[in-house]
Amino acid sequence: MINITTLTENTATLGCIAEWGLSLFIDVDGYKILFDTGGGLSAIYNAKVLDVDLTDIDKIVISHGHFDHTGGLLDILKLKNGRTDVLGHPDMWSKKYSCKKDLGDRFIGIQADKTQFEKAGANFKLSKEPVWLNDNIVISGEIPMITDFEEIDSNLFVKHNDELIPDPLADDQSIGIKTEKGLVIILGCSHRGMINNIMQLQKLTKEEKVFCVIGGTHLIAATDHRIAMTIKALDNINMEKLGVSHCTGFKASAELYKHFPDVFFNNNAGTRITLNA
Repeated sequence: MINITTLTENTATLGCIAEWGLSLFIDVDGYKILFDTGGGLSAIYNAKVLDVDLTDIDKIVISHGHFDHTGGLLDILKLKNGRTDVLGHPDMWSKKYSCKKDLGDRFIGIQADKTQFEKAGANFKLSKEPVWLNDNIVISGEIPMITDFEEIDSNLFVKHNDELIPDPLADDQSIGIKTEKGLVIILGCSHRGMINNIMQLQKLTKEEKVFCVIGGTHLIAATDHRIAMTIKALDNINMEKLGVSHCTGFKASAELYKHFPDVFFNNNAGTRITLNA
C-alpha cells in the first residue's frame, strides 16, 4: 500500500497553509520518504495539522537544488534530531540564479551552507546515476532530454567563476515506485520535461504501464504546442490517476483536466491519497 501526503504546495486545503514549493511524504508499505521540503515553514506546520511524524523518515530525497524544494530541510533535520540520509544530485549545490528583465538576477539556490545541514544531521549521498532505495523504489538519476518539445527554461542560470551560464538542470530528478498496477511516478519540478522524466523511469524499471503520476510538471510557462504535445504523450500512457502541483500553472492544469477529467486532480497541500497498488 502506498500513502502519499502533500505537505507543501502553492495552494492548500482547509487547515493547511500554502507556500510556493513542494514537499511530499511518501509511505510505501512502511518505508517512509520525504520528497523535497518546500520553501520554508509549511512542511513542518502542515505535517502537524495532518498528523504526519517527520521524525519517522527513512530517507529524504531532493529533486533539485532550488530554494522552493529545499527551504524546509534545515528545520526538518533539526526536528528529526539524528543522522538522516539525504539523497540528491551533486549539482543541487550549484549557485543557481533566475535572470529576468523585470526582476533582475535572483539567487534561487539552496539558502544555507552544506556544513550547516551536516551539523544538523544530514548525511548527503549524491549521485548522478539512478539510485534504488529498495527492489521497488528508484530515484531517476539524470534525465535524458529525449522529446523534441520539452526544453529547460532559458532564464535559469548557474554561476561559474563569477560568470552566469545556462543551467542544464542536471539535478532534476523524480521517483518511480513499481507496483502490480504499474508505475507510481512522483515528480519534483520536471525542469527537464514531464515526459522525459516518465520515460526515464519506465526505462529504469522496465515497466511500461504507468498507474499514477503526481507532482510538479513545469508547464507553467509552456507554449500551447508543448502543452498539446505533453497531452498527446500522456494519452499513450493511459494512466489512472494524474495529480498536478506547484509549477504546473492554471492554464496547463485546465487543459489537463479537460483532457483527462476522470483521472485528474489538483494535488495541493493537505491532499492525501492511498493507492492499493
